[in-house]
Amino acid sequence: MKKQTGMNAEKVYRLFIYVALITLSVSIIVPVAWVFLASVKQNKEFYGSPWAVPEGFYFQNFIDAFQKANMGTYMLNSMMVTALALLILLVVALPAAYVLARYTFRGSKLMNSLFKAGLFINVNYIVVPIFLMLLGGDTFLQDQFGGGFLLDNLFVLAVVYAATALPFTVYLLSSYFQTLPSTYEEAALVDGAGYFKTMIRIMIPMARPSIVAVILFNFLAFWNEYIIALTLIPGPNKTLPVGLMNLMAAQKSAANYGQMYAGMVLVMLPTLILYIIVQKKLTQGMTLGGLKD
Repeated sequence: MKKQTGMNAEKVYRLFIYVALITLSVSIIVPVAWVFLASVKQNKEFYGSPWAVPEGFYFQNFIDAFQKANMGTYMLNSMMVTALALLILLVVALPAAYVLARYTFRGSKLMNSLFKAGLFINVNYIVVPIFLMLLGGDTFLQDQFGGGFLLDNLFVLAVVYAATALPFTVYLLSSYFQTLPSTYEEAALVDGAGYFKTMIRIMIPMARPSIVAVILFNFLAFWNEYIIALTLIPGPNKTLPVGLMNLMAAQKSAANYGQMYAGMVLVMLPTLILYIIVQKKLTQGMTLGGLKD
């Protein structure tokens, strides 16, 4: 009887898990599919049933979003900022995470503690101090050289993105580096490889799954970031999320919903494609990063 009761409890638990997962999947898939369908509707179709299937594929919404709303320029700006921020982040975080994970030196524990403390800092709370520092720097440069470049600069925005993502990235990469056995480094040392060559040729390639996870997480964060971009880029060189918010405000007042949903698709599509490409390596990186030898 106890065995049968245990089997029934296990079946109920599995049923609960399946129902929860299906509910979660539906709650995610339905809104995404609805946005994609709405992006190819003509404006007159929005005044009927919101769940009606489009009468046809009206791709003019995407053309208007690119040309009239400058979404193409905003997308290019976001691609440049995101790629540059990821490059800066990996160049800085990979050596830092490797050294903090594999070597002990004076101040290493303090540096690890500082990076972990950075995980608890909400970036939105420090946007104003960052803006004031850059504004002060621009004021100094204008006084000295007659012009500043710290604000309304996509490169500076990429540097700020990389700096704010550094604690999480170093923490995740160092956790993965700690799982790698030291025999690889010992073998490289016997073969005459130095510390830098060992890191570049052996240890970093072995940490590829964790690097893929870091790239995906930070790509999503940089691509969808709104507050910092809105604050530091007051001019016309806006990123895609800021441009999308402007488009949504303009098209809601103009009752032109097709362009608005087309802009949403432009924001979502790159992240969906990237996730589909790297989902297996992402899962591998997250699971192996939690193991200890």
